[in-house]
Amino acid sequence: MRISKIFLSTASMALAATIAVAQEPPTFYKDTYPQHALASRLQAEAVLSGADAKLDAKTRELIALGVAAQIPCTYCVYFHDKAARAAGASEAEVREAVATSAHVRHWSTVLNGMAYDFDAFKAELDAMLASD
Repeated sequence: MRISKIFLSTASMALAATIAVAQEPPTFYKDTYPQHALASRLQAEAVLSGADAKLDAKTRELIALGVAAQIPCTYCVYFHDKAARAAGASEAEVREAVATSAHVRHWSTVLNGMAYDFDAFKAELDAMLASD
């Protein structure tokens, strides 16, 4: 089990490094993305995970997993689950990220579905946060 975690972590870092420096992107990138736009896509990904990034890899991957679950995208869920775990996310952190994304989606559905007054919502939320 330890060997597989090391391999997964190494594979994930190698994939990220390959993508970040745009030497040889994964086949699925080359087979699906417009060739003329691929270099700029790779550069954007590298910037988000580069030296100036404010979020660490685990946090970024947990966010991406939550978004992927909500889209929903089977490919994205698979990738970001593996990448989050390779970046050190525990089972509990993965579960919490997915549950948090479900929580956000729940309230989005309720508030939007009921056409709750946005100005009233903002006023109430601002008052709640000001008292903390």
